[in-house]
Amino acid sequence: MNIQQLKKSVPDFWNSFRKNGDEEKGVSCSGGLAALYRKELADHLNSKRFFIIFMLLLVVTTASLGGALSNIREAVEESSDFIFLKLFTTSGSAIYSFATFMAFLGPLAGITLGFDAVSNERSQGTLNRLAAQPIYRDSIINAKFLAGSTVIFLTVFMLGFYISGMGLMLIGIPPSGEEVLRIFAFLLFTWVYISFWLALSIIFSVVCKHAATAALASMSIWLFLSLFMSLVASAVANSLFPTSGIAGFANISSNYSATLALNRISPYYLFSEAATTILNPNVRSIGMVTMSQLSGAIAGPLPFSQSLLLVWPHLVLMIALVIAGFAIAYIAFMKQEIRA
Repeated sequence: MNIQQLKKSVPDFWNSFRKNGDEEKGVSCSGGLAALYRKELADHLNSKRFFIIFMLLLVVTTASLGGALSNIREAVEESSDFIFLKLFTTSGSAIYSFATFMAFLGPLAGITLGFDAVSNERSQGTLNRLAAQPIYRDSIINAKFLAGSTVIFLTVFMLGFYISGMGLMLIGIPPSGEEVLRIFAFLLFTWVYISFWLALSIIFSVVCKHAATAALASMSIWLFLSLFMSLVASAVANSLFPTSGIAGFANISSNYSATLALNRISPYYLFSEAATTILNPNVRSIGMVTMSQLSGAIAGPLPFSQSLLLVWPHLVLMIALVIAGFAIAYIAFMKQEIRA
C-alpha cells in the first residue's frame, strides 16, 4: 500500500468507526425509549378504543357547553364577573358542568388507556419478544406511561380549546388574561388528575395476568373513591366525633376537620376542590372559616396568584400520587420474570 492509498483509507476508517460509535451511543443512551414511545403513541391514536372514549368525552363536553349556554343568563345575573369561566362551571337543568364531568368521567379515559398496557402484551406473547430486543427493559414501562400521558394531555387540552372556541363564537366575549391563566391551570390539573388513574391502571395491568381483571380492579377503586368515599368519611367522622346530643356542639369543628381530611384521600375530591377554587375566583377558602376570620374581610374575587396558592398543596399531592403510582408499576414490572 503506497502513501496515497494510506491517506485515503485512514479517513474512511475513521468515519466508519465514528458512525458505528455514534449509533451504539445513541442506542445505549435512549435504550429504545424514543422508538417505543412513538410506537405506543401511534397505537393509542389509531385504536378504536381511543376513538370511542374521545367521542364520548366530546359528546359530553358539547352537552355541558349547551347546558352552560342555556343558563348563562341566570349565572351572569348573579355575578357579571369572569363570564368566560362560567362556560366551564355552569350546569344546565339536566346536565352537569364540564368541570364536574371531567372529575367523574376523566378517570375512565386514564383507565381505558392503561388497563391492558402490560397484560395484553403478556397474553399475546409479544412481551417476551419485546424484552428480547436490544433495548432497556425499563424503556417498555416508561414508554407506555409517557405515551398514555401524552394522549391524555392532547385530549384534555383539545376539549378545553373546543369549549373556549365555541364559547367565544357563541357569546362573543373574549376571555381576559386572568381567565386564560385560570383555564390553563384547570386543564393542567385535569391532566395530572387523569394521569393518576393511568398510573393506577398500569399497576393492575402489571400485577394482574388478565386485562379484564385489571380493568375491573381499576374501575372498582374509581367508583369507590368517586361515589362512596364521602359516605365512608362522614360515617367515620360521626363515629369519632358525634355531633348529636349535648356534647355534640363541641365536636362540630373536629367532625368537619376529620371529614375533610378523609375526603382528601380521594383524588376525586382533591380535583373537585381544586377545580372549584381555580374556576371560581369568589372562593376565598377551602376549609372551615370561623366568624373571627370573617370579621373585617373584604368581599371580592381573589387574584389568580392567591387562588393558585390555595390549591398548590392539591397539585403537589396529585403529582406525588402520580409519581408514586408509576413508581409502584415500575418496580413491579422490573421485578417480574418474563418468560417465553
